[in-house]
Amino acid sequence: MMSPQAEKEDNKILILATETCAYPGADSVGQAHSPYPANTYILRVRAPVLFPESFYFDCFKKGISGIIIMSCGEECPYDGAYKALAKRLDAVYKKMKEMAIDLRRLRLTAICTVCNRAFLKEVNDMDKSVRELGPPLVNPSL
Repeated sequence: MMSPQAEKEDNKILILATETCAYPGADSVGQAHSPYPANTYILRVRAPVLFPESFYFDCFKKGISGIIIMSCGEECPYDGAYKALAKRLDAVYKKMKEMAIDLRRLRLTAICTVCNRAFLKEVNDMDKSVRELGPPLVNPSL
């Protein structure tokens, strides 16, 4: 049986948090000293639409078990960025199906600057999913 620490290390969660909405929301969770899984890594990004489709598959190949894209949603300060992101993720989901990667490993959600409960729920839900799914099995040659 795998130790809880090893289990956490094998099930890494990457959060892409927009600098204008979700990252301040994540920061407010930290300021409130609210606990969340230690296997979570937060990357502050200007806009998640800047990441190409290949980014997500590279993450899975490198051992990231789950990715949460925390965006501003329709309130994105960059005109058309959220719709372009949603379109890109549709293509990513389609490719994930073709590669037999469970779709629960990638989630898009809108998180505001004070959405502590929503942030914690998303992280805990993803943690539960990746514990059930285990590490991703992605062919590195794809």
